[in-house]
Amino acid sequence: MKTSAGSLESSDCLITISDSNKLEITIESVVFDQFGDQIQAVIEETLKEHNITKLFVQCFDKGALDYTIKSRLETAIKRRGENLE
Repeated sequence: MKTSAGSLESSDCLITISDSNKLEITIESVVFDQFGDQIQAVIEETLKEHNITKLFVQCFDKGALDYTIKSRLETAIKRRGENLE
């Protein structure tokens, strides 16, 4: 099952998630050279907070701030039917 949240508008990101046998994260960003490591860290920390260890995450970033990336990821997870309690 593939779900997503966000947009490709400036200062936003589109997060798409799908099932995987392991944790996989791909990031395409207009600011990857400057902030790629930070985007990766936000995604990994958010997944860790929710005890998710197996998921394929695609992040298409257009300059989103950390809290936007986190909220888009959490929304995609909720849309997938995961309980984030």
